Amino acid sequence: MKAYILSLSAGVLVGLFYSLAHIRSPAPPVVALVGLFGILIGEQLIPIGRNIRLKEPLLVSWVQHIKPHVFGHLPQGKSPLPADASRTQSNGIDVAKG
Repeated sequence: MKAYILSLSAGVLVGLFYSLAHIRSPAPPVVALVGLFGILIGEQLIPIGRNIRLKEPLLVSWVQHIKPHVFGHLPQGKSPLPADASRTQSNGIDVAKG
């Protein structure tokens, strides 16, 4: 999750710089994102072709090679809180007791 926050922060800083310098972004955001997606897909064409040539199932190629590269390490969800931790505190006051 830290990488996502750092990436977003860097983007916001660049956006602030562009705004202060009265510079328009080099490409419309949707066009830029579609281009990046195209790059990711293009990078996977050779591994997919190799796996097809080796007669490996496409699902194996997807799970082992493509999915981790395209999506990266996605943040993992937190485990549910224990039942006794359902009492949340707000400003030091136990909410469950009132």
